[in-house]
This record gives sequence, structure tokens and C-alpha cells, in this order.
Amino acid sequence: MDENSPKARRGRGIYLLPNLFTTGGLFAGFFAIIASSQGRIEAACVAIFVAAILDGLDGRVARLTNTQSEFGVQYDSLADLVSFGMAPALVMYHWSLVAMKLDGNTLGKIGWLAAFLYAACAALRLARFNSQVDTVDKRWFIGLASPAAAGVMASSVWTFHSLDFSGESLRYAALAITVVSGLLMVSLFRYTSFKGSGSGPGSDRVPFFALLLVVAALIALWIDPPKTLLAVLGAYALSGPLTSLRRLRGRRRARSE
Repeated sequence: MDENSPKARRGRGIYLLPNLFTTGGLFAGFFAIIASSQGRIEAACVAIFVAAILDGLDGRVARLTNTQSEFGVQYDSLADLVSFGMAPALVMYHWSLVAMKLDGNTLGKIGWLAAFLYAACAALRLARFNSQVDTVDKRWFIGLASPAAAGVMASSVWTFHSLDFSGESLRYAALAITVVSGLLMVSLFRYTSFKGSGSGPGSDRVPFFALLLVVAALIALWIDPPKTLLAVLGAYALSGPLTSLRRLRGRRRARSE
């Protein structure tokens, strides 16, 4: 086939589709960093969620169009590091953690080191995911996924900002959220991936009540986006430790019987 024919050009061009979504997510993350440095906190938080939506689309577009590639996988990880590692860390830093310096030079350093800890944990989480992607059970994430952790960070800032709380007054709460979100990413807690119940026919199906929960979440999201996102993502972030604690108690009870 002539490589200049319309079909050949279309075949090559379609490989751009998932990478365009990835680039859009990278742009949103970069915009969040710039906006937070200018004090545009709400815009920065919204941009992180836009990046999360685009991140969810690029892989699906690649599978639907059969345009997966190793380049796309690596590019997606690098974009995720910016959008879900650097961007949330700097949004939280510019909104609140920078105020830690009001309590002294030492605590001021702890503020930016906490932001660095989050970014480093995001990088470690992405590297671990890439190295284990072919060996882990796809029903579960090991550690909180970086988009979910970024969502916890962004929704926290967005909610507090919408309630007219200053980052300065909540700097210790911001410190705790940043450190905990970062450590959850590199933890060994299992989180559901919402990718079905296993392999085989019908494995991608989810219970009917899950659809009702999605509808309720969409309604709440329309009414009050920041609080809804914080409630949903906060519950998801806590589900890992709580599920592990419940399994541990179950094993101890079984041993004692």
C-alpha cells in the first residue's frame, strides 16, 4: 500500500489520538502549577481534575483504536508525574504549606519538604506500577493511585478555599493531608481498581447498585463539586487502610477460634 494513500495516513495519524489526550493532561497539570503560583487556587484545582479525566481517557482511546505503544505508556507516566505529582504538591504548597515559615525557619523547611515528599512518593508509585503492571491482579491497586491522591489534595484545597478558610490557618491540616496522601501512594494497602471481578466472560461487570451510586454522585457533584469530590475521594483513600484492618481482625478472630 502506498504510504501516502489516505488509509495509510489515517493509520499513522490515529496513533496521535491517545498521545493528544496525554498531552492535554500534561498541559492541565502544568497550568495548575502556574495558576497556583499566581494565587488562582480554584482554577488550579479544577485543572488537576481535568488532567485526571484526560488521563482516564487516553488509555481507553488507545485500546479502542488499537494504538497502544510503549512510547505511549512511558509518555503517560511522565505526564502523570507532572499532573498528579508536582502539580498537587505545588498547589498545596502555594495555598498553605508556604505559611509554615511563619512558625520558624525549621517548620518552613518542613513545609516545602512535605510537598517534596508527596512528589517523590508519586514518582515512586508510578515507577512501582510500571514495573509490576504485568504481574499484579488488575482488580486491585497496590497503594493509592496517583490520580486519586492528587484528587484528595486538590479537593481538600478546593473545599477549604470555597469555604473561605485561609491556607495559613489550616497549614497543619494541609501538612497532614500532604504527608498522608503521599505515604498512602507507596503503601501496600490494596485499593479496588473498579475493573471488574476477575478474568473471563462478564468480568468487567459491576453490581447494579454501583450504577445507582454513580448517579447519586453525579447529582451531588452538580450541586457542590468540591465537597462531593472530597467526600468520595476521601472515602476511597480511607478504604485501603480500613479494608486491611478488617482483614487483619478477621484473621485474628479465625486463629482464636
